[in-house]
Amino acid sequence: MEFDFVVFGATGLQGRIVSRDLLEKGYSVLMCGRNKSRVEDLLKRFKNTDFEYVDLNDVKNATEVIKKFKSNVVVNCAEGDMNLNALRACIKAGVHSLDLGSDIPLTKKQLSYDKVMKKKGLMHITGCGSVPGIGNVMLRHAAEKFDTIETIEVGFAWDSNMKTFVVPFSMPSIFEEFTGPAPQLIDKKMIKVDPLNTLIKTHYREIGQQKTFNIGHHPETYTFYRYYAKKGVKNIKFYAGFPNHSFEKIMTMIELGFASKDEIEINGVKIAPMDYSSEVLKRIKAPEGYKEKENLWVDIYGTKEKDKKTIKMTCIVPSLRDWEDAGCNIDTGLPASIIAQMIKTGVINEPGSHSPEGVVPTGPFFTELRKRKMRVYENGKVIN
Repeated sequence: MEFDFVVFGATGLQGRIVSRDLLEKGYSVLMCGRNKSRVEDLLKRFKNTDFEYVDLNDVKNATEVIKKFKSNVVVNCAEGDMNLNALRACIKAGVHSLDLGSDIPLTKKQLSYDKVMKKKGLMHITGCGSVPGIGNVMLRHAAEKFDTIETIEVGFAWDSNMKTFVVPFSMPSIFEEFTGPAPQLIDKKMIKVDPLNTLIKTHYREIGQQKTFNIGHHPETYTFYRYYAKKGVKNIKFYAGFPNHSFEKIMTMIELGFASKDEIEINGVKIAPMDYSSEVLKRIKAPEGYKEKENLWVDIYGTKEKDKKTIKMTCIVPSLRDWEDAGCNIDTGLPASIIAQMIKTGVINEPGSHSPEGVVPTGPFFTELRKRKMRVYENGKVIN
């Protein structure tokens, strides 16, 4: 059987979101991953899908699977450290691809394939989720209205109606954000800071006051400068906002060593505490009636016709009916589905290796977000 899309990492939260959205739009999807049990519900619900075991550590096998099922678009939803392997498999298979984003070093490597992709007539877009993803496209929309840009600040904040801990998104990514050095562009120079030394309180639309801090593990400080250095960008910072009930639980896990990557041996088996805790936390189910809301934002400061200008872009993401188990994580999986469909239908048709601010058309993208109840604001006014 041939499939419209192949989804790597389909057994994870974002992979299931992407797969379900594509299936509900009538496309056929080959779901690939390492734990079939996590997608049994989708296999039973939809006829135009199937499952194939794929471990992205084995690039040869991943390439063979793509070729076997003849899809020309691959959506990679595996953890970010697998993005380069997935891209290499897609290049060998001769297909278009996209992913949810990597840290800066991996993003640089992915974008370095630009000439190779152009020569082969292939497209790759990295960072197609929320931030990176929606934030990049909001920046593209706003940047056209500036002659010069001096400072870009970007980030997210979220909260829930029940003050209980539910895994917000990938726990390895969260642990990295809390503990890894946070890159900032200051006066065109990249520096790194300790995230928790930047802690402040900020008020966000429809969220309220949050503990906010600069974090790493996000490529925007690199890609924003890559695309807008020509407009004079000097400063870029990324911020994360967490509600108290989640912030405190995450800090406790970090303090107790559950976020460590250093392997320990238990009954002759070596395992990293981070891997163990991540698997355990996947079992946590949201309580009945649990809902989340997220605020994705980009603030741009610069000039237009020599006058100072500021544009504040915001995307408000609610929990969706029948998607309650995903919470506001829909803002990562659904944009990836939208962009994948744009590649499939030719709305995006620019060979090369890109991030979203370089190639994703703003109007059609925002329209698709609104169909999924995500409102985009420009300086407080809804624009989709």
